[in-house]
Amino acid sequence: MSHTEASAETDGPESTHSGGGGVEDTLELRLPGELVALSGQDRPSRAEAPTGREPQDTTPHGASGGQNPRDRPFPRGDLLDALAEWGAVATPAGRFQLVPVRIDRDLQLVSRWMNDPAVAAFWELAGPESVTEHHLGGQLAGDGRSIPCLGVLDGVPKGYFEIYRADLDPLARHYPARPHDTGIHLLIGGVADRGRGLGTALLRAAADHVLDHRPHCARVVAEPDLRNTPSVSAFLSAGFRFSAEVDLPDKRAALMVRDRALSKVL
Repeated sequence: MSHTEASAETDGPESTHSGGGGVEDTLELRLPGELVALSGQDRPSRAEAPTGREPQDTTPHGASGGQNPRDRPFPRGDLLDALAEWGAVATPAGRFQLVPVRIDRDLQLVSRWMNDPAVAAFWELAGPESVTEHHLGGQLAGDGRSIPCLGVLDGVPKGYFEIYRADLDPLARHYPARPHDTGIHLLIGGVADRGRGLGTALLRAAADHVLDHRPHCARVVAEPDLRNTPSVSAFLSAGFRFSAEVDLPDKRAALMVRDRALSKVL
């Protein structure tokens, strides 16, 4: 899928997914049999520590109730350690939470963000709501290796995030993946929220939230489009390091890595 992690900090969004050689970041490790079996199934077409963690409120301000079975977050969340139960975390910008998307509640909002020209240039999901619905539905109907979320700040949706198992994703064919590597795609939805540091703050919060709640995950990875300079800059400001340039099927990307071992100093 010609996917993306758009507009992190950013004045522009950014592209995502597979590609590239010449990555010298780390030695490739042998995956356990369970992960090998899972990685044979391609994913559908595209914090502070938990101290003071609040119980999860999965209904952002302005959201309606009601839930269709296909809209429900994954009941067990095994592949991503029950993301829906992670709760909120304090950030300099406010209380941040990853809230799994429900199509009946969130489709209109996410589709509107995808039709912003700055976002559409990298995510390539502009068009009628059915385009976004297909993209979200492919993940929601899957095995839980990719979870689409709203990034909610103090109860208000500020962006769209995808938290996914990079080691089980086609991306793993293009860099030396380690077991439990976790990837992030994101976009900041409101034009007024871009270019002022909010994306960097939420990106750092989301990455550290992953590390806090996924004890077997040693690093969070991302692959912004190299053309999206503001997004690459946001990842660097959020404590990611540049690892390599990788050639993915739909873009040349910057492989960005946030290491657990360095997360308290970067």
